[in-house]
Amino acid sequence: MNDRIRVFAVISVAGIAVSSWSGAQAASPADSTATAPVVIPMNLVDAQGKATPAGRITASNTGYGLMLKPLLSGLPPGLHGFHVHENPSCDPADKDGQPGAAQAAGGHYDPAKTSRHEGPYGNGHLGDLPAIYVGPDGKADYPLLAPRLKVADLLERSIMVHAGGDNHADHPAPLGGGGARVACGVTPSVPR
Repeated sequence: MNDRIRVFAVISVAGIAVSSWSGAQAASPADSTATAPVVIPMNLVDAQGKATPAGRITASNTGYGLMLKPLLSGLPPGLHGFHVHENPSCDPADKDGQPGAAQAAGGHYDPAKTSRHEGPYGNGHLGDLPAIYVGPDGKADYPLLAPRLKVADLLERSIMVHAGGDNHADHPAPLGGGGARVACGVTPSVPR
């Protein structure tokens, strides 16, 4: 094969690769990988409906799942249960006859109706997120990865931080023992 043919073959293969690569980048709006990052304003919540700004969480798609970057303050230090809930509301509502903070958010997002709490890597609730860490200063700013989710899964839902840790199991306490809902944010219906 002479040098001219070799150069032409290399250029042709490179052109096909570039064409394929740029075509993959131009995804249709329905393709969830094309969804822009979303910023979710978060508030500290209580059973009377009082909401105090606590910061924000930025969610974006990566090749490894959903990246959540919290920038929160005013939370109790330690590990906290962290979940996507099914309804786009942080309003209080009654649970077992008692008013509860952000109860209008409903349960954990579980579109497959598994009724299992197995954590971000299990096959249970899709809304199970890794626990969020709050430092001694009351701030949470460590990024988290939710490998089974993408931005499109968050739209028109709520994000919740619970009072205590979460063992991502239903034993010894239901829903990982995370406790009361202390911070909540509603995701937009479309990325902003």
